[in-house]
Amino acid sequence: MARPAATTGRTSLMDALVKRQLPHYPRTGARYGYLAIVVLTTVMLYYLYYVEGAVLPLLLPSYHMSFQYFLYLIVISNAIGAFSAFIGGLSDAIGRANLTIYGTLIVGLVQLAAIPNIHSKLGFAVAYCVIGFAEGVILVSTPALMRDFSPQVGRGTAMGSWALGPTMGALAASLVATHTLPHLTPWQDQFIISGVACMVVVVISFAFLRELSPQLRDQLMVSERERALVEARAMGIDVDRAIAHPLRSMLRLDLITSASAISVFLLFYYASVSVLTLYWVVVFNRSTPDADGINVWYSAVLSGALIVFGILSDRFAVRKPFMLVGSAATIVMMIFLVLQINDPHVGYYSNVLVVSLLAVTIGCAYSPWMAAYTEQVESHNPALSATGLAVFGWILRIVVAISFLVLPQVVTTSTVLVDNQQAAGVLQSIQAAVPYAPGAAGCATKTAPPAVLQDLAASGEPGPKTLGELIAACQRTHNLGDALHAVGGLTNPQVLGLLAYSPLAEAIAKGQPVSAAEIQSKVGVHSKNLANLLLVEKKVVPAGQASPGEWKRWWYVCIGGQAIFFLLVFAMRGRWSPRAAKADLKEHERLVTEELAKLAA
Repeated sequence: MARPAATTGRTSLMDALVKRQLPHYPRTGARYGYLAIVVLTTVMLYYLYYVEGAVLPLLLPSYHMSFQYFLYLIVISNAIGAFSAFIGGLSDAIGRANLTIYGTLIVGLVQLAAIPNIHSKLGFAVAYCVIGFAEGVILVSTPALMRDFSPQVGRGTAMGSWALGPTMGALAASLVATHTLPHLTPWQDQFIISGVACMVVVVISFAFLRELSPQLRDQLMVSERERALVEARAMGIDVDRAIAHPLRSMLRLDLITSASAISVFLLFYYASVSVLTLYWVVVFNRSTPDADGINVWYSAVLSGALIVFGILSDRFAVRKPFMLVGSAATIVMMIFLVLQINDPHVGYYSNVLVVSLLAVTIGCAYSPWMAAYTEQVESHNPALSATGLAVFGWILRIVVAISFLVLPQVVTTSTVLVDNQQAAGVLQSIQAAVPYAPGAAGCATKTAPPAVLQDLAASGEPGPKTLGELIAACQRTHNLGDALHAVGGLTNPQVLGLLAYSPLAEAIAKGQPVSAAEIQSKVGVHSKNLANLLLVEKKVVPAGQASPGEWKRWWYVCIGGQAIFFLLVFAMRGRWSPRAAKADLKEHERLVTEELAKLAA
């Protein structure tokens, strides 16, 4: 009697660890529960993947990593993800749920235990590539699960919900960073927080996530009313024959064209989740928390737009009109984004408004496209939906890799600005203090705001600290001689360095030639830190002047991708007229009714 009991225990354990297939199509409540778990898992995965973008201005100096090195790392990670997407395509044969659960577990462990303890950029690169590998697999397995549990009449809503994964993941990364970075100084804490959250989601998925059996998922279901018909058809399905020759069945011109179109349309989105924080910091001088705050608005609005337009495309039963209008409106909003670069003093909420409207237009195009693509795959072979999604995942990751390979050739100055970010901040503090600094005529008449003096003191550099002390002494005594005496007078080498620093800094700011030898002979003999700041200024000033134009060029590249998508919408499958689409649905339901009547008889 002991042996059967032990066997049952082993079977139950195996069922819990591996076998997650449902023999019957789930009812509405259970189906929504499975869909919710898939969406939650996808959100968590992308949250982990996008954390590095939220802390990029802090992460790069910590690892002594150049911006160009980071972009090439994104290229490698996405290239790995492109080919791991084909592993996700194997879920047609081996199932989707286990790939999703165990892939998320691996990513969570890397995020929680590995990255916070890695102290080299090479180690971080390896960990980031592991995450990219898992993301490539789950990019295919999760939308395949969404497709399995959603009939075509609700596919827009379902795929819009799935698309919340990338957007809500980016939102979570920006939101957590905005509210915790000012209090939790080490950027590694962001990885620990996301890793702990991921472990919670893994437990939920392990306990409750299930998938349809191959006989059920290998069919086309237009409406939930067909559940009994699908189960009846499942009794006679030859699964092996249905999934034979997967790549040959799915490498179709219409699928490749459609996937390529959306991949180039999303060029701005790739930048938004990886380097948009850096863009706000470099071009508009935002702090890292403020830059993440703008991204919070963008991600939140995009998440809402994906759901709204998914529902609307289901309601009107068409996808292509939404794709066409969304892509045209996206191009218009991208032009407004470019125009903002011409005004470096544009306000915080002006940035928020433009990217929020841009998020609405992207959502208008993307949710309907995702639904249309899964329907297009099903028109070829519903049994190979994951393989069709793997084609999309492969093309998407290749385009992402190429885009980040090209980006550093277009935006060449960001590496200089990022690598010298700390020194550039000190230079800005000195520049902000210039109107309040004493001159040859005596102390300045303007009173320096406390924030200006605090920034100089917080710089940690002797030269700027001396400047702050001199301005404060002038404000107390209103006498230049007394102020100079208070900071040590001309016997203080930092004072002598400041006297030589000012005209050279002004000349560099105007673009006049100032040699390194001149800096060393006039400033370096008195103050090495002030001389180093001038040498940094020689690199940062021209880079700062060129950077807006370079980002403009990249946004124009993104606009080109959106224009390609706009044109290719006309070649995609689907109806333009809601009336014609509803007529198709009505005819299909008539055929289903006849089939169900035959089954009942």
